[in-house]
Amino acid sequence: MVRKHNPLGLNKLQLKTLTLLQELARHPEIARTDTETGNVTIDELPHPHGNHFHIGRRVVMASDATGLHNPSVHLALARKGLLTPTGTIDAPTLTPAGLEYDTGLGNTILHGSDH
Repeated sequence: MVRKHNPLGLNKLQLKTLTLLQELARHPEIARTDTETGNVTIDELPHPHGNHFHIGRRVVMASDATGLHNPSVHLALARKGLLTPTGTIDAPTLTPAGLEYDTGLGNTILHGSDH
């Protein structure tokens, strides 16, 4: 059976935000994993400098990250089971489902760094 793209029906802002949270979760210097639950809490959300910001060696345009600090987007992702409802906007916690969800946007909004 073919896997349905975006089976939870996330909107574009939610997909972009989840993509960025997934990338942030891959960096142990700003994210920590709960070995019992598999949840990953991101302790530090980036802030743009100019029109972009960095996640490790990746560059993200600020215009693709408008949902990162938006409580409504985080609440919607929590309702879908991709973030924990007990996480905060300053330290969101991705569930295993959130970590594994294929947004299809990784190569679109995460750019290779040239500096």
